[in-house]
Amino acid sequence: MIARTYPIWQTPTWQKELAQAIRDPKTLLNRLNLSHHQLPEQYQACKQFPLRVTESYLSRMRVGDPQDPLLLQILPQPRELDRIDGYEIDPIGDQESIALPGLLHKYEGRCLLITTASCATHCRYCFRRHFPYQKSQLDEKSLAQALTYIATDTSLSEVILSGGDPLSLSDERLAHLVSKLNDIPHLKRLRIHTRQPVVLPSRITNKLIEILTCSRLQTVVVLHFNHANEFDNEVESAINKLAHRNITLFNQSVLLKGINDSASSLKRLSEKLFEQRIIPYYLHRLDKVSGAAHFDIPIKQARQLHQQLSAILPGYLVPTLVQEQAGEPNKTVIT
Repeated sequence: MIARTYPIWQTPTWQKELAQAIRDPKTLLNRLNLSHHQLPEQYQACKQFPLRVTESYLSRMRVGDPQDPLLLQILPQPRELDRIDGYEIDPIGDQESIALPGLLHKYEGRCLLITTASCATHCRYCFRRHFPYQKSQLDEKSLAQALTYIATDTSLSEVILSGGDPLSLSDERLAHLVSKLNDIPHLKRLRIHTRQPVVLPSRITNKLIEILTCSRLQTVVVLHFNHANEFDNEVESAINKLAHRNITLFNQSVLLKGINDSASSLKRLSEKLFEQRIIPYYLHRLDKVSGAAHFDIPIKQARQLHQQLSAILPGYLVPTLVQEQAGEPNKTVIT
């Protein structure tokens, strides 16, 4: 593992750590003492989807191990340049679900706001790696339109904040958004999908907790852990802050080849999640996004892994195996 060191007189804020995220494959490989033999292709892959990884996440990777399960999630690969039939730029039909710029309305009773294009770390399997964020900017004008849409549709009981990562927003911007949603009487829940506690745990500040808990809306935070090695003391401290303020915590993982595609790895993850008071909710088959085919595993193998997991864990620790398909009214449960 890489030990992080900072001057003792200066603890960096989450904004500083975000600004200092590594964006150059050569720098990343040097920090991990790894070979440069695929560097030209890795730079090519970065042109399609940039590298970005925080110091916090990097600190949990094993030096000298090219198969580290955290590294494999964020390292650009030559295989991303392959064009493979069946893998698309919009694998789950996001663009067909855009009701207004920055607002997706796909499922009954809930809608989703694309709050930002920014993430602290770029996961190479991201289903929105090709999303046209420039056409779905949630600026002041589009936010006002989205809020009017939500206020008018009384069938909506839940708003999902997504992106990018909604916790990339400043405290001021996030507080403004939560306040506006709180004023819509038929809303009951605010759901936030985020990977920030995993890759940028310094983002979970007392100020943020106050923003998330000051409204009448029930707050649900859906986290994205894929491997038990993603936990460390800093991450656990961030999760503890959320859990102690009556924020409901769920986790969604993605089943990834070479990273968590074993029953033992998934068992360890589920047990670690529940230890931190996080409910293992969904285990997703990979969304078939262009550039990520090398992470996919066959559906037969996914079923077998889930069956093995069910045999070695109590039911409440077994996430539901699902796949999202464009045009469907809900996620498809794989049995």
